Amino acid sequence: MHASHLRLRRFGFAALLLILLLCGHVAAAPAPPASFDAQRAKLLGFILSQHLVRHHYSHKSIDDTLSRAAFDLYIKQLDAQKRFLLKTDLQQLKAYEAYIDNEIRRGTIHLPLHAAELLQQRLTELARLVDELLQQPLNFELNRQIETDPKKLDFCATPADLRARWHDILTYQVANSFLDLQEEAQKAAERPENPEPLPDDATLERQAREKVAKRYRHLFARMAKEQLQDYFDRYLDAIARAYDPHSLYLPPEQKEDFDIHMRGSLEGIGALLREDEGYIKVVSLIPGGAAQRQGQLESEDIILKVAEGNREPVDISDTRIRDAVSLIRGPKGSTVRLHIRKPDGSRRTIAIVRDTVQIKETFARAALLEMPDGSRYGYLKIPSFYRDFTNGKKTARNVTDDVRRELAKLLTKGIGGLVLDLRNNGGGSLTDAVDTTGLFIDQGPVVQIRDSEQKVEVLADEEPGSIYDGPLIVLVNKFSASASEILAGALQDYGRAIVLGSRHTHGKGTVQAVIDLDSNLPLRNMEKYKPLGALKITVQKFYRVSGASTQYRGIEADIVLPDRFEAIKSGERHMDYSLPWDTIAATDYQPLTASFNLEQLQAASSRRIATNPEFIRIAEQAERARRRLDDSRRSLQLADIRAERLELKDAVDEMDQDQEKEDSPQDDAALQEALAKDAYVQESLHLLQDMAGQPLSAPLRAALL
Repeated sequence: MHASHLRLRRFGFAALLLILLLCGHVAAAPAPPASFDAQRAKLLGFILSQHLVRHHYSHKSIDDTLSRAAFDLYIKQLDAQKRFLLKTDLQQLKAYEAYIDNEIRRGTIHLPLHAAELLQQRLTELARLVDELLQQPLNFELNRQIETDPKKLDFCATPADLRARWHDILTYQVANSFLDLQEEAQKAAERPENPEPLPDDATLERQAREKVAKRYRHLFARMAKEQLQDYFDRYLDAIARAYDPHSLYLPPEQKEDFDIHMRGSLEGIGALLREDEGYIKVVSLIPGGAAQRQGQLESEDIILKVAEGNREPVDISDTRIRDAVSLIRGPKGSTVRLHIRKPDGSRRTIAIVRDTVQIKETFARAALLEMPDGSRYGYLKIPSFYRDFTNGKKTARNVTDDVRRELAKLLTKGIGGLVLDLRNNGGGSLTDAVDTTGLFIDQGPVVQIRDSEQKVEVLADEEPGSIYDGPLIVLVNKFSASASEILAGALQDYGRAIVLGSRHTHGKGTVQAVIDLDSNLPLRNMEKYKPLGALKITVQKFYRVSGASTQYRGIEADIVLPDRFEAIKSGERHMDYSLPWDTIAATDYQPLTASFNLEQLQAASSRRIATNPEFIRIAEQAERARRRLDDSRRSLQLADIRAERLELKDAVDEMDQDQEKEDSPQDDAALQEALAKDAYVQESLHLLQDMAGQPLSAPLRAALL
């Protein structure tokens, strides 16, 4: 859901704040550099804590419990992959684990100072170690395995243990680089117009070490440039995220990051990104953006490295999001190569030509699905709940008006049912979520919103009548979120539609506001500390008309279909410190008398799925992904690494083909072909036929309106 901007009134804590600034006692700690303003840090920490306690939806106190959560998040930001700090370092920092609340209250902030000192010391040591290890050939026949899931690792106990961990990390990475170079050399040798002689393995191994060494020199140099202010900013962000994953501190210099979080846009490729335990993760794609049109980048992908054109890739793990963004951005028409890791562990390189968002591809689209027996059904794709907020006119383009027009076209064709596709719809305008729901119900409440003061507001469809009142299937997946969950949940509660797809949707049932921390400072002499940045804070929560929250659990499908992402831990329920699912009183709404027998439809769908070759294949694909995720240990023997790469390449190729089937391309002919191959659309039509008592005898023919 797009965040709304909020300006808050002056707080009545001027006297207390003056005491804090002038009389705060600072305990012994590493001396901060001259560039770090300790007084500004006190002010910022205090203002942030006041906003969080007073205005966050949960009204959590900043106490020992919250301190431990913030400490956990801070350590994950500091060394999520457990490859820099030792256990002894962690033990030193743990002295602050339950003390962050005291630091903020007293204005004596030490944790970021100690963290910066320890990490910079380790980085200096490790830069020398990595350079030393990569000076000599590495053994690709080691009968050992490396654990690739940091959650299953502990911090190393001794420098010797850390050296051994880095030796294995580098061996695995150099082996993969060696195989990359070997494949490139083989392709070059096969070129008939200009064949090149194959280099020997020793040469390729040396080149592989040089490539990995160059990446790490860049990484260590970049991390060494971080200022104490960066550590302090992450400290404040950890405190905010301890309230919930959508509450964030945005430092002044992160204007670009602010745009990413608030507008959902990234100039260049069109993706929403966030930092996640040391990695840069894709949250969602902007409909019509370059990444979506390219088709291979998806939500939950982790970007490991970034390369400009054909240049050497830059490792962006353990880096700040603004540094990653500066590498990914670029002029329209230029190419960026993203080295990514898929949620199932597979890796690939994606080349994306940077471009501006093509708005026409974000709009709702309809297609007429004609059956062999002459019956007709409608298909309607809503990629997002868009609205042109920059155009103040009533005629500004929005999803509600577009859906109304598309439905009117379908109705002239005499459709016997409708498939409403909300897959990968990450949300958008709340107003349009309500208004679009009103196109399918008569009148009545659509969603409840409860604020941090526990006041409940009901948003309703005020217009009598509906545009379409026939049989309705709503398609969802794990990446259907926010506004799309409001629509799907309301139609499910009213008994108006059958929800079909992934076991549950994303579960984003909260609203965020943005507070400009420079506004309404309590004392004039504090102007010198500007700019202070902004706070994105969760202030409201969505509830269905039945009283159940959309938060955490999302919308659970009436009929669950095999999902190749079944094993992927995606959604609010898998995010650190997300707000819980709960209920409030139901609204006064009138569910419809069901015109279908859900149990019979579920049974019929189960029988079809059990014998459908496409769904059997998808289920097998999901099981292979689950096994890869569960078994996160990787062999250090070159033959095993080569075999695993071949297996993952086959899996990647198969997933690419599946993604093409689920995309809704702009080209009319391509859309017809995509719908005809989409197993989920096919099953939706089977269900519509079941509801009408007409068995589906053959695949659909898609005819665009």
